[in-house]
Amino acid sequence: MTSALQTEGLAHETLVDAFSKQSLFAEKSWRLSPKAYPLTSKQVREIESIGRACLEFLRAKEILYKKSTSNENLLRNEKLEAPWVAEYFERGKPTELVEHGLSNSVSGQIPFILRPDLLITEDGFALTELDSVPGGVGLTAFLNRLFEGGPGDVIGAGDKMLKCFYKALAAKCPELDLPFIAILVSQEAATYRPEMEWLAMQLQREGRRVFVFSPEEVMPLGNSLCVDIEGNPQKIDIIYRFFELFDLPNIPVSKYFFKAVEGGSVKLTPPMRHFQEEKLSLGLFHHQRLDVYWKEKMGRAQKTFKRAVPRTWIVDEQNLPPGAVLDAPWVGGRPINDWRQLVNASQKERNLILKISGFHETAWGARSVILGSDSSRIQWGQALHQALRMSDERLHIIQEYRKPARIQHPIFNEDGSLGSLQGRVRLCPYFMIEGNSIELTGILATVCPADKKIIHGMSDAILLPCSRVD
Repeated sequence: MTSALQTEGLAHETLVDAFSKQSLFAEKSWRLSPKAYPLTSKQVREIESIGRACLEFLRAKEILYKKSTSNENLLRNEKLEAPWVAEYFERGKPTELVEHGLSNSVSGQIPFILRPDLLITEDGFALTELDSVPGGVGLTAFLNRLFEGGPGDVIGAGDKMLKCFYKALAAKCPELDLPFIAILVSQEAATYRPEMEWLAMQLQREGRRVFVFSPEEVMPLGNSLCVDIEGNPQKIDIIYRFFELFDLPNIPVSKYFFKAVEGGSVKLTPPMRHFQEEKLSLGLFHHQRLDVYWKEKMGRAQKTFKRAVPRTWIVDEQNLPPGAVLDAPWVGGRPINDWRQLVNASQKERNLILKISGFHETAWGARSVILGSDSSRIQWGQALHQALRMSDERLHIIQEYRKPARIQHPIFNEDGSLGSLQGRVRLCPYFMIEGNSIELTGILATVCPADKKIIHGMSDAILLPCSRVD
């Protein structure tokens, strides 16, 4: 390791010392690099454009779902009804959750943090998911602060993520000067609790009343929700929900969340709206029967979103009339009329990702993801048949796989010497939404070894902030 290389970024000792003082993910580790991941100004502008398109997509999706529930016409000057959209979103969901998601108390509410997952490919960015309850907020804020002052302009410098996180949360109760904010982290999401505790601690040092609790620590008191603070009940003004909606049955007190939100005694975000947390939304965006709707509602943002989102289909077991075909990938150059025909697709035709849509414990952390071209025909067939068996209650999606490009990035070896990793990159930009404004507050890059087809946080990956370098 030469001194010239060392001075271009953070020293190995600096990184080891910083992470030894603060656990950010429970029982998780990753490799270290001296430099933030570099992005050009053009790439950053494109990411910001994708973020604005995501916001327009969320708003258009709510209108689509609501009109679908009452079988209203979707277009201004044409006839288009789609009651099947509501059936897709409501399939397997508890009645109480569906009714709450459509109630006036949460009408128009969207998550205030949006995180699209973007792969860097040879042809630009590929948006594979849009996360409404994203992990990594505290980690990215920590990394932004750690790498600030190094090579390039760190995106989110100046504690932008911390400031915007608090500002967007506090805006839920504008009448209060110092609202009491509870970040609720369930047992299922316990891996992320350390980063949330770090985030809350930074805000407490600024005099903010932000604390982390488990949902089980919340107590109903009259029409309010409270937590115990030194033996006294403290009314919660704002809840930041850090758990998925499938986890609600494991949280006995959650039934009081619905009542408190609908009664106006607490603000809860992300809102408990089931249709905002389903990956099948991307399949609806690409559905041929809804193409005109998205163009009408999203305007120019529709083109940006369509460029970024790989073709996506909803896997649903159904009987078709003779001569009908599925909205699905083709096999042997022909459309199919049964999903099981995909089992016999060639390896090239199986260049597809299969994953569960949502409302399930395997719907996060890449736990249900299978790449057809990287699996044997038997493995692919088993996964496809499992998806079809589950479709009465839990839907899956199939998505075209856009292969990430290979890159080189400096990495520290275990002995502290400097090396180079040939890898592939996933970017997770964090957008904070307040009213009609949307702001990019940081980007977390995951650099995995090039032989890994599916990119996610793993022990041999690098987790980095991003910087603007031209």
